[in-house]
Amino acid sequence: MAGNVIGTLFRFTSFGESHGSHIGGVVDGCPSNMVLDMDKIADDLSRRRPKARFSTSRVEEDRLHFLSGLYEGKTLGTPIAFIIENASQHSADYEWLRDCYRPSHADYTYQMKYGVRDHRGGGRASARETAARVVAGSIAKQIIEPYGMTVEAYTSQIGDIVLANHYTSLDLSKRDANELYCPDADVAGRMMNLLGEVQKDGDTVGGVVTCVIKGCPIGLGEPVFDRLQAALAAAMMSIPSAKGFDYGFGFGMAAMRGSRCLDVLDADFSFRSNHSGGIQGGIANGEDIFFRVAFKPIASLAMEVPLTAVDGTMMTKKIGGRHDVCQVPRAVPVVEAMAAMVLADMLLMAR
Repeated sequence: MAGNVIGTLFRFTSFGESHGSHIGGVVDGCPSNMVLDMDKIADDLSRRRPKARFSTSRVEEDRLHFLSGLYEGKTLGTPIAFIIENASQHSADYEWLRDCYRPSHADYTYQMKYGVRDHRGGGRASARETAARVVAGSIAKQIIEPYGMTVEAYTSQIGDIVLANHYTSLDLSKRDANELYCPDADVAGRMMNLLGEVQKDGDTVGGVVTCVIKGCPIGLGEPVFDRLQAALAAAMMSIPSAKGFDYGFGFGMAAMRGSRCLDVLDADFSFRSNHSGGIQGGIANGEDIFFRVAFKPIASLAMEVPLTAVDGTMMTKKIGGRHDVCQVPRAVPVVEAMAAMVLADMLLMAR
């Protein structure tokens, strides 16, 4: 099974299934003699775990165990391997799905590609796998932080409730004040009300995560096929349920005239505006990098849906299992993790 490795110099390999004994990963390329802050890693994992009443009831403790790459608290420069236990499994909830394909899931495509699949909770296609990404991303954050780089993501939309304010007018430190990681309390309240309505209907809803990268040094990015925005887009679109990516003014530029979206460089080499989202020609220009990731509604609904049996028989049944009403808040630390891994990789290449 190819496609489980991301990065060139900072490389992360992910492994494991939703209902296997463990998930985990291997980080290769981490510089030696780093003292990893385990509290920061635990905090990032905690933010990914379900907390809101509209999240899945599957709550894992995410017990993390490092297998290699560390000695006396420092990185050795060798591969850092780790595992996370899957303890809260209700595999029996999915037994009947052995012979069925759920709509808009990866059941059918995995079966057709590999001739076999793990039907329990989505197997490898489950978002449970993203916990390993968060660990690797937390390590990447600690690589880029000494260079002045920070990565902060927040919930900017759930359903039709949109936080319209530009990030520059928001206090992003307030995002952790609520379970949705939305820095505007009033908008977060409206989002919570919507989630309550959706949950009552047995339905799900999607949304958008906005991410802001500050302190990125000028020059990161490797044109032409490894442009910084291309690497970010690839990383974000690898997240389960991600359906769209844009950076800077993105799709909004399609309706603008060129004269309205120029980023003029003044005589002191500062930019008057940042429509480009901190990237020009695929290379960081020193301004803030900001982008959005759109997520579809989760396909597992608490209502009856059409299903297709492996013999082609059609049926209607409630899927069951434990699922989020909206995965967007839990995707916030995953978006940060993937962005940090891209930045760490680009930084190492630049050095």
